[in-house]
Amino acid sequence: MNNPVVIVGSYNQDLTWYCSEFPQPGETIFGSFVTGPGGKGSNQAVAAVRTGVGTTFVGAVGKDVFGDGVKVFYDLEGLEYQLMEYDDIPTGNAGIFVSSSGENEIIVALGANLAFKSKDVREETLSHAQIVVCQNEIDLDTTRQVLRRARSLGATTVLNPAPMIPGFRSEYLKDVDILIPNETEFAELIKATRPEALGSFQSADIRDMDEDELQKLCRSAEVPTVILTLGSKGCFVSTADSYRTIPGCRGIEVVDTTGAGDAFVGGFASGMVQFDKNIYKAASYANAVAALSVTQPGTAPSMPHKEEIENFINR
Repeated sequence: MNNPVVIVGSYNQDLTWYCSEFPQPGETIFGSFVTGPGGKGSNQAVAAVRTGVGTTFVGAVGKDVFGDGVKVFYDLEGLEYQLMEYDDIPTGNAGIFVSSSGENEIIVALGANLAFKSKDVREETLSHAQIVVCQNEIDLDTTRQVLRRARSLGATTVLNPAPMIPGFRSEYLKDVDILIPNETEFAELIKATRPEALGSFQSADIRDMDEDELQKLCRSAEVPTVILTLGSKGCFVSTADSYRTIPGCRGIEVVDTTGAGDAFVGGFASGMVQFDKNIYKAASYANAVAALSVTQPGTAPSMPHKEEIENFINR
């Protein structure tokens, strides 16, 4: 499994309900239902491998119907994987509600993901990686140790701090080369790691900032590169030497925004390999992958393929 992209993180079975509007407390409404593979780490790995770049996913599942099903799915996708399997812990799962406007609400039960440890990630897998990606859907100390090991072996480390959870501290960023949060996650991260500086800071404050102010905020995270995703507006790339907003893609008909952030991260990891670690080119490519993902329902199934991405970019 000598793949250039290694994604260590969560697998969750997605249980998705589509409805016209979200139900109010105590209200019962009618909708439609689908189930399929999900989890931030797994989604990102699917997004990366569908671009044609060799990708390995490392994670954990229970010995149940969801755990068995995902291995069949990965084999069909051509995604190499290393899965810890537990007899007494269920596979992670997510209840997802999607409204007719494409907005979503999600409840996640992480199950086997929280039992996964750094020692479960093989040394040879990390030693051949160019890019190693983690998220916040497995144990935080496991993530920190994996990033430290990957960086010591020469890989570029990427953290997508999603979701932001209680207990996140600045020390979890010490071995991160590239941080990729959305506005909400970044606001929570800044408050968690720099509370003395920003107090009641909110994600809405980010939307009111100009590029100079965003650069100052991103530099306060003390990570070499921060890529702040801005939804339909694209992303803001901040390095120690430069910064730039990369506009979002136009002419997109939004069907389902679930998994768009995962599409961006997986697309970015692929782009870093394709474009010889040119961060701006990789971020622009990730914008296209994310844009295409919201035109289809679901999470992993919505990730676009290489030819589709190339045709979209060329158009």
